[in-house]
Formats: sequence, structure tokens, C-alpha cells
Amino acid sequence: MRRSADEARALLCALGEHVRTLVMGSRGMEMSAVAGETAADTIYAVDRVADDALVKWFEQHWPEVVVVSEGLDDPVAVGSDAEWIVIVDTIDGTRGLMYDKRSAWCLAAAGPMGGTLAQVVAAAMTELPTAKQLLVDQLSGCRGHGVRGERRDLRAATTEPLPLQPSAATDLEHSFSGLAKFFLPGKAELAMLEAQLFERLGCRAVFDDEYLATGGQLYEIIGGRDRFVADLRPLVTPEAHACHPYDVCTSMLLEEAGGVVTDPWGLRLDAPLDTVTPVAWVGYANPALAAWIGPVLAELVDGLQQG
Repeated sequence: MRRSADEARALLCALGEHVRTLVMGSRGMEMSAVAGETAADTIYAVDRVADDALVKWFEQHWPEVVVVSEGLDDPVAVGSDAEWIVIVDTIDGTRGLMYDKRSAWCLAAAGPMGGTLAQVVAAAMTELPTAKQLLVDQLSGCRGHGVRGERRDLRAATTEPLPLQPSAATDLEHSFSGLAKFFLPGKAELAMLEAQLFERLGCRAVFDDEYLATGGQLYEIIGGRDRFVADLRPLVTPEAHACHPYDVCTSMLLEEAGGVVTDPWGLRLDAPLDTVTPVAWVGYANPALAAWIGPVLAELVDGLQQG
């Protein structure tokens, strides 16, 4: 029997909680040791803890899927009659978590077999905490039905509803906003593009806070702390480390919260559900910001590519 979108959402939440338990149990190991390289990314020891358990979890809890994940060499069919394709980033934000600087996220999204990013119908993102962290959040939703937020107290083992509301501001003054420029390749070009954008928009006071996790960036916009984020790395350094579909698989949740997600030209974000396609994306807290910033950004991006 085919599962409903809400049943898929609940299973994605359960997967995230399982990964969180595994990651918390791995504390004490050398998380930052390089465990391998894939076409998509560097795999660290803490990644391997979660990746190695992924297929087994699906075999036990959801055996009608094809699983796509950066930790798997190829998509894995679980069961004989797959109804869903599920794309997973078991740990998005590994680098911050393995040095205990900032929480990471388990990202998971489900869509129909043969579907793309724009056809995802259920998604969940589960916070993976730092050692001193006692509260963790989980966001989930089905397309067309909004976002559900929960906050869990790890010490008391209690869960409370988490209200979520992106910013309604129509400017960027005194806000956290900007372009992702995490790594050395392309940093100078992206910083220059960011400066040109803010100058064209007439911004005077914009703060920079780069959450080195696409899920974390989405979370900050959904929660009302950031107003605008753009990850344009594939346009500047296509051969270098970039965002991939599994990194941005929960972008639907920003749309369901009332925000806007597009490609750099303002079109609907879409990509195959694989582990290798570079993805450039833009997130806005609300439609007014998208209408104001989007055309200027698209014009600058066109100039960048022509240059």
C-alpha cells in the first residue's frame, strides 16, 4: 500500500532522530579524520557513522524506496517495489559539528519515483547538536500543508511546538544576509559580487554570518534570523566544492513557511535528485524581498557570466 505524504514526513522525522542518536553516541571519536572522498564531497569519520547505518534503517522501517545519499556510491533500491525516491544528507554541516562549533542537520526529502527537486512532497530537517547543547529542533512538512516545528529538550526528554515565522521585513538594513563563500576557491569573486549587490540595493548595515550548512542557512531564514541567502558557487567555480541536490533537498520547507526559493535568475529551483549536480540557489524570507533583490541579482549574475 502506498504511503501518504504525511506518513513519509513522519518517517523522515524518525530517520533524523535515529541519525541524531548515532551522532551523539559517536562523541569521543576523532570526528574530523578523513574517511574517504566521493565525487560530491570529502567524507569525514563522523559522516561514516551515519552513512553506514542508512540503508539498514530503510530496510527495517521503510522498504519501498530508492535511497540517494552522498555516502552511497550509487542509488540503492530498498525492497522490490519502490514507490518513493528519498534523498538524504545524513550530516549537513559536518565541518562545524566535528569541531563542536555549531550544530549540523540531517536533511531528508521524499518524492515520487522519477521526480526532481521541484517535485519533492515531504521533507524533514533534524538538528544534530554540539556537545553542550540541550535543546534541538526539527522542522518538517508536506507540500501545500505548511511547516511543523518542534523543539526537544534532551535532558528532560520533552518536546514542545516550535513556532516558525520568516522575517516580514522589506529591506536588509540591520539584518543577517549575504552570499555563501565558505571555501577559498571563488571567495574573492563572490565577495565582490556581494558588495556590488548591496551597493546597488543601497544597503548600509548588513551583517555577515555564514552557516556552513545549507540546511542551517534555510533554518535561519525560516526562523526569522536571516532575510536573504544566495549560494552561487557553481557559477564562479564550477569545478570546486558546491551545493548539491541533497544539500538543498529541504528547501521546500522555506516555501511552506512563506519564504521564496529560486535559482539565480528568479526561476523555480529544480534539479535531479542525485549527488553530483551543482546547484546555485537563492532564498528570501518573503516575496517582497524576492521581488526587490531578485532582478538586481539576476542582472549581476548575467554580467558575471558574460565577463
